[in-house]
Amino acid sequence: MNIVVCIKQVPAKDAPLSIAGNWIKESDIGFEMNEPDSYALEEALRLKEKHGGEVIVLSLGPERVKQTIKEALAKGADRAIHIADDSFAQLDPLSAAKVLAAALANQKCDLILTGLQSDDHGFGQTGVLLAGLLHLPHATIIMAIEVTGEKMKLKRELEAGWFQWIECPLPAVLSIQSGINKVRYATLKGIMAAKKKEIATITRESLGLSLEPTQKIEKIYVPTKTKKTEYLTGTPKEMAAKLLEKLKFEARVL
Repeated sequence: MNIVVCIKQVPAKDAPLSIAGNWIKESDIGFEMNEPDSYALEEALRLKEKHGGEVIVLSLGPERVKQTIKEALAKGADRAIHIADDSFAQLDPLSAAKVLAAALANQKCDLILTGLQSDDHGFGQTGVLLAGLLHLPHATIIMAIEVTGEKMKLKRELEAGWFQWIECPLPAVLSIQSGINKVRYATLKGIMAAKKKEIATITRESLGLSLEPTQKIEKIYVPTKTKKTEYLTGTPKEMAAKLLEKLKFEARVL
């Protein structure tokens, strides 16, 4: 069973972020693997251990992305494809999905896994769009995968603690929910083995894509911290009515 895992490198959770134009200043911060993608990678490795085959890591970004790719290889992925692009942070989900789909055109795979969403932009759309571009079935918020022959039984997380079991044919694209498994650490043996594994680098331009963005970031800003205390007066009944009105029309929580 050949599995492709799409991973993204994002700013580290504890990185001190500062704004530069319509994005963050990247020169002085650290980067790490997108957390939801790490669960997708772990699930791919477990499926490989159970059914055989290989795990291929696919990532888009500048040269620094190779550090995250090497981490995935150290954990057990067999090889990697790096799509070199210094301006990938400005791509919208559809453009990113088009690039990934073009890179996968010559790859024979039974399953493509993505994390549910990225920790930086958080759109949660790339996996869905990728499935559409590749004309493959898709399911999202996956909490369990059982492969039997040419089909899968999938557990999806719904609202309010509910779950849904569905069947899906192979090949397919799945978006994995965080917490589906316990992510492994890279061992010293794995780190040493990763040095000999293939990282095929291609440029976004070589894929022959002309990308017109369908959306763009207009402005990034730090939310202003404000404190406001309002006292309600009147009888208990009047104050309760005023509070109910504010919860409905101002706070919009009712």
